[in-house]
Order: sequence, then C-alpha cells, then structure tokens
Amino acid sequence: MKGTTIHLDRIGDRLAAARIVDGRLDDLLISPDADVPLPGAVYRGIVDRPMKGQGGVTLRLPDGTAFLRKARGLAPGQRLLVQVTGFSEAGKAVPVTADPVFKSRHVIVTPGKPGFNVSRRVRDTDTREALLALAHEVAGPPAEFGVILRSGAEFAPRDEVAEDLLALLDLAARVAADTGTEPELLVEGPDPHTAAWRDWPAPDSLFRDPGSFAEHGIDAMIEALFSPRIELSSGAWMSLEPTRALVAVDVNTGGDGSLAAGLKADIACARALPAALRCRGLGGQVVIDMAPAPKKDRRVIEDVLRAAFRADPVDTALAGWTPLGHFELQRRRERLPLHLISELRP
Repeated sequence: MKGTTIHLDRIGDRLAAARIVDGRLDDLLISPDADVPLPGAVYRGIVDRPMKGQGGVTLRLPDGTAFLRKARGLAPGQRLLVQVTGFSEAGKAVPVTADPVFKSRHVIVTPGKPGFNVSRRVRDTDTREALLALAHEVAGPPAEFGVILRSGAEFAPRDEVAEDLLALLDLAARVAADTGTEPELLVEGPDPHTAAWRDWPAPDSLFRDPGSFAEHGIDAMIEALFSPRIELSSGAWMSLEPTRALVAVDVNTGGDGSLAAGLKADIACARALPAALRCRGLGGQVVIDMAPAPKKDRRVIEDVLRAAFRADPVDTALAGWTPLGHFELQRRRERLPLHLISELRP
C-alpha cells in the first residue's frame, strides 16, 4: 500500500500513535506509565546538590529527581526552570535541560535566544520572506523570545500560523514570569496523539476511531517489533538487540552470494535502521557489526547512514568506525523503550 497513514488509538490504557509509510511501520509513539515525566514537560525544579566528577547537579521535582548536565554556578536551594529531554532508566534521575523550548505544529519559541528564523526545509524565497514578515507582525520587535517557523508552516493558512505563534508566545511568557519556590509541573509534555499532530507531516489518511490498530494490522506490526530479526532487501537481514550497555546490530547477507552482497546488505541496513530504532524507542550507544565489505566501501556506507539519520527526528551522532570494523552511533534517549513495557510483550 503506497502513501502515508497515521493511526491514533490505544493499547490497553495507553495512548498510542502509529505512522505507516508505504505499508511499513515508520514511527510509533506510546504513553509511558502515569508517573513518568514526559519529554517536553517543563518543571520548576529546586537545585539539590552538585554531582562531583559528573559536571552536573541533581534537582528536586514534584515526584522525583532530575539531573542537569554542564551546570555551573548553581547553589543548593536555587529554583530553576527545566525541561525534560528524555526517559530515564528505573532508579535514575530524569534528564533535563535548563534551556526549554516550546513547540507547536508550525512554530518553535526559544526563550533567551532572540531572533526570527525559518526552517531550512522551506526553500522558496518568497515563502520564507512572507513567514518572517508574519512573525514580525505577530510578535513585534525581537525581544527575549526567539521564533522559528517550522517547515509545517509553509503550506498552512497564515491565520493558523499566527494563532499558533500567539499561543506559544503567551505560554512562554507565563512560564518565564513564574515566581514559585517549590517543585512544580508547569507545562505538561505532549502525549502520543499531541506529539503526532505536532511533529509528523500531514498524512494521506488519518484514522482516529477506536480499534484502528487492530483493523489495519498495526497490532501485528507492533508484535513483530519484539523479534530481533528484521528482513532487508535482496534476502539480507539484520538482528537488533538492546542490552543494558548498548544496542547491538548485526548485519547478515542471507542467501546472497554475489561479490557485492556485503555492501548491499550494509546499505539496506543503513536505510532501515532509523525507523527500526524509532519504533522500538531505542537510544544510547548503538554498535553495528556490518556485513563483510571492502574498506574502500566504508565511505559509501557512511554516506547512506548520514543521509538516513538526517531525516530522523531523534538526535543521533555518527561516531564512526572502530578498529574492529564496527560502526558506532550515539542516540538521544527520548523515546520509551518498547521492550520495557511489560504488558505489550507477546
């Protein structure tokens, strides 16, 4: 089936959103447990104590502890506005940043970073100038808040973009004016349905009726994510297995006995890997044991990997090749790992 569809449904008591591209599961968002802070949530935290040797501090949140990296000059008891950046492992502090941003479908507002900008994906000069003019008209002279017009604003009605911008500027101003002194949740993070509306491009079809996952075979696609084996083109396949320390990926040529079998399998892996990691909610260190290929082909494989992850919404750094011929990635842990949701395991 060609085209893109988005499905908004529930898995048990959890909200879930699935994006299907050309008949394949391309992205999956699932709510965590009710007491787990959602990425994007903004808190008033209270500095607890410095973590010597780690270059950060812990902060008290309403229902737990957060960890802020690269924190200097903060005193215990000081209040600080922070934003959750990802999920933490059980028993560990929630990762946060002291530079919160506010996102909607068409606009990003960046407190403390003034200036008006348009996404580089909007290439038409006239459209860029029109969006910048709209931002200046709505927001007025640049002040303490920066504004980024996202690529979704390119074809959106201008009054819709203006309404989005006004709402986010008001939210950012209210958060900046906060004067509370105790740990408190100020802005909730987006649930899967909200995040899908905010971050995914407009689909060819949208399904939001209860039972959509079962009706369109998405339940079976999710169940297949628990198998480590992922079929690739030309009979090749890769095994993707999360461990406590890292995510291990092993690429295999399958029944292809041609001279270029290794290169073809590695390229297929590079193209399929971003979606495979997204849908499983996997982050941290990723180590790929590539299929055997000549060293002269490494540049080609790396170029394909770079192009594949450039379009991925999860920040991923390509670390490069190891002496043993593996390729390493470092990926932000901003998704809920699927294998940790016990009630979803087959």
